[in-house]
Formats: sequence, structure tokens, C-alpha cells
Amino acid sequence: MIKACIFDCDGTLLDTLVSIAHSTNCALRDCGFREFPVEEYKNMVGDGAAELIRRCLRRNQEPGCESFERLFAKFREYFKEGCMYQVVPYDGITELLDTLKKRGILIAVLSNKPHIQTIDVIDRVFPKGTFDQIQGLIEEIPRKPAPDGALLIAEKWNVRPEECLYIGDTNTDMMTGNRAGMHTVGVLWGFRDRQELEENHAEVLVERPMEILELL
Repeated sequence: MIKACIFDCDGTLLDTLVSIAHSTNCALRDCGFREFPVEEYKNMVGDGAAELIRRCLRRNQEPGCESFERLFAKFREYFKEGCMYQVVPYDGITELLDTLKKRGILIAVLSNKPHIQTIDVIDRVFPKGTFDQIQGLIEEIPRKPAPDGALLIAEKWNVRPEECLYIGDTNTDMMTGNRAGMHTVGVLWGFRDRQELEENHAEVLVERPMEILELL
């Protein structure tokens, strides 16, 4: 029996690609680096802001990432104000969350986005109290694909991993859910494609949010 659903944020609940690309490109421009088209960010996000910045530097022919601290500081400066830039929930997400709440299913967000920005974005898009827990990236919890964050949420709720759906759109999410011993659900409306999700052992793939209800 499924008692809880743990959602990734970017590319799963919310279309945040433009906001990430906008803040990153502003930082790249300020630091004299080449910017990237929005679509290219689909394959660069998902493993936290620090890794995103390193990927940008490597694609700018700086394999040693010597400019990391300078560029990362600029990114954080822009993202503090730009984390909501053109951010919207995917079609059907609000209805899915409402139905899960009515059925008594616990719901959480687990993101590699910095914790403060994760809470800010979620609380500005969804009504207060929609989620039973919101967890972004903090020093005390290893970032995904480490399973620690997902397991801590389950432990707090006193539910077993096999009673949880872990829902996300990237290889990182599938690895997180599998390592935690949860049922992994790959969403096809996010940043990555079917092949990546299948290769990383998604238990189920869904094309629309409301299909998740059938897995309960």
C-alpha cells in the first residue's frame, strides 16, 4: 500500500527551466563566458547549482573550473531574485496534489535546489501547507542521487521505503528512488527523455500527472 509520494521539484512539479537558464546566463555574461540556449539547460540541471556551474565552465573550455567561486557567487546573486522567473506548475500537477491530499497520501518535495529557494518557490506557487515536507539542498544531507534525504523523509513519517513513490524526471531521481528502496516513477513531461529514465530503471513511466493516481 502506498502511503507517501516524494516529488522532485524542477522538471517534475514545476517548469523552472527558463528561470535557471536566465539566472545562469546573466552570471555567465557578467563573468565573460559564453551563454547557452534555454533548451541546452535540460541536460545540465538536476544535480544541484554547484554542478550546473561546473558544467557551464567545462563547456566554456575551462575543464579545471578555476572561475567556479566567482561564477557561482554571481549565479546565487541573480538566482536569489530570479528563482521565480516564468516559473509555472506543469498542467495537471495542482489537480494531482489536491487529490493526493484528499486521499490522505503524505506528499513531500525533495530537491537539489538550495533549500531557501526551494521553500520560496514552492510556497509562492502552491497554497501554504500543500506539502507535508519541503526539503532542498543543505550541507547536512548529501545531495541526490544519495538516498539520505528521501529516507529521512520516510523515517520522519514512520513509513517504510516500499510504501513510498519517488517521482522525478531525471537519471538522478531514478537513482535516488532506487537506492532508497522506493518505487520509482519517471515523468515524461520534464527535462529528460524516456530513454534516460528507462536506462536508470524507472519502475513506471507516466505521461500525465493524474496517471500517478493509478499507482496507489
